[in-house]
Amino acid sequence: MCSDLAAHLPRDKSDTERAEAIGALGFPAVEPIIPALLEWMQDMNWPVARVLQPFLAGIGTPLYPHLQRIMQTDDDVWKNWILRFIIAQSAELQAMFRTDLERLATHPTAGEQAEGLDVIAKELLSQRSPAGAKRNPG
Repeated sequence: MCSDLAAHLPRDKSDTERAEAIGALGFPAVEPIIPALLEWMQDMNWPVARVLQPFLAGIGTPLYPHLQRIMQTDDDVWKNWILRFIIAQSAELQAMFRTDLERLATHPTAGEQAEGLDVIAKELLSQRSPAGAKRNPG
């Protein structure tokens, strides 16, 4: 990891100033520290996570390999946050994770089911547009 970029990483869950500075650097400038930034998405109750979420969600498909690693872990709480606050914000990511979403919807592990990942996956599979997007009523 580039030491200059590492210096910008938040130091604690309330270090929103550094989180905002990361967003100001933009993508792809912060690509080398994406895994470290995604670690802050382990709990959306953290102020840093709330600041980083729109920035990370806006990156879209370049996050796929990093998100794929998270989705392969046993950290079902982290997967919940990633599904709801990153993948749900991108139709492209939803399409890329379709196989994973189908597995979660139909064959979740006990832990995934306890975290409601099956319900989230079913909701994402039923959508035609990214979560939060306004649908044309007419």
